[in-house]
This record gives sequence, C-alpha cells and structure tokens, in this order.
Amino acid sequence: MSTADLHTLTGAYALHALDADERERFERHAADCADCEQEVRELRATAARLGLAAAASPAPELKDRVLLRITAVRQEPPPAPVVTASRPSRVSRLRTPRWVLAAALAAAASLGGTAVWQYERAQDARDGAREAREQSRQAELRAGQVAAVLTAPDAASRSAKLKGGASGTVVVSRSRDQAVFISSRMPKPPGGKVYQLWYDDAGTMRSAGLMDPGRTTEAVPLDGAVDGASGLGITLEPAGGSPAPTSAPLALLGLPA
Repeated sequence: MSTADLHTLTGAYALHALDADERERFERHAADCADCEQEVRELRATAARLGLAAAASPAPELKDRVLLRITAVRQEPPPAPVVTASRPSRVSRLRTPRWVLAAALAAAASLGGTAVWQYERAQDARDGAREAREQSRQAELRAGQVAAVLTAPDAASRSAKLKGGASGTVVVSRSRDQAVFISSRMPKPPGGKVYQLWYDDAGTMRSAGLMDPGRTTEAVPLDGAVDGASGLGITLEPAGGSPAPTSAPLALLGLPA
C-alpha cells in the first residue's frame, strides 16, 4: 500500500473500519503525517456530533441522492506539503472531500443507524414471537403426552414420600411404553442445578429428562420408552443435565408392574 493510499484511510480509521493490518500501517503513517492526524481528529469529532444528533425521518429520496453523490466523488488524499509563500490554506484544500465524507456520515447516521436499529428491534420481536410459539407448542405436546399416559386403559401408578416433605408418583402405561412422573412440593434445586430423572435398567441409569427448576409441582412426561426399566431415579445435576448421574439418587421409585 502506497503513501497516497494511506492518506485516503483517514475516514475509515476514524470510524474503526480498518482491519488490524491496515490499522497498524495507517497508525505508523499518521505518526509522521500531521495532515492525516489532524483530519482523523476532525472526522472523529464530526462522527461524535452526528451520534448525538436527534433522530429524524429523512426524505425518501435522500438515500438515493447520497449514494449517487458518493459514487461520483472520490475522497482525495492530503497533498504533500509544499513550502511556498503562496501555499493555499489546508482548510480550502480539504474542505470538499471532508464535507463529502461528512454528508456520507450524516446519511449513515440518519438512514443506516435508524434502519439498523429498526431492523434489530423487529428481529428481536420476531425471535421473541417465534420462541413463544415454540414454547407453547412444546407445552401443548408435553400436556398431550401426560394426558395420553394418565388416561391409558392400563395406566398403573406407584407413589412415594421424598425428602423435605415432597412426594412423587410415577404412572406407567405398558401398552404405550411411556411413563409420567408427578411431583408435589419439591424443594427448589440450588442455583445452577436441576433435578434429572433416570430410568433404572437393572442398575444402569438412562436419562429420562429434566424437571423444571422453577416449579415445585409438575407432571413430567419421561423421555424415551420404559422398555423394561425396573425403577425411576432422581438426581441433582448441573444445569442442562448430565449424560450419567454424578451422585447417588436422591430417590429411587420402583415402577408399577
């Protein structure tokens, strides 16, 4: 990159738009170029003022005019210093390119900034609505799974008292090969922890899902098929669950025959 090319990077440098290599080369150049150093300070001040300006809705045709203008006017580098009695002032030499860039910055602030903000807010709203729909769909699915097991003709249950005054009931439908765990008055798990349910396959624990750490009473459809499991275990695991129990079960309920 030539010195002339480095002169043209003042605007991009002021707006932090250079990559690491370009920024390093420009900073070495600016250390010995008073013109570029001064221009960077002035462009940063202009950008700061634009950032503090009150937002206003621009005319619909403003964006097209600005984009057309900036494609036709090239930012010129500061000319090399010439020692002469009649040397024109730096302000007059740089006025046109600087105000062209300022106009582009103004357009970016009024059009781009507003558009980006509006897009991000709209995207947040869409994401929130999508997440809410998915949560509602999952809740309906779980409720349907619970109802299907509880109303199955062969539904059988077994209840047990748990620690801390809680109680738990496991309901199994062998015809559906599914089970549901119903808890009552479960103490909330410590922060960063969650209750995880496990099928007991002859001493081998198989994950059957997580309980909601924010609820003390709930009906949880167990993940996976009962598939000959003999019991249901409950452990306290890190948030998100574990592939295998990290401690002895807090409770172990036998499944009804």
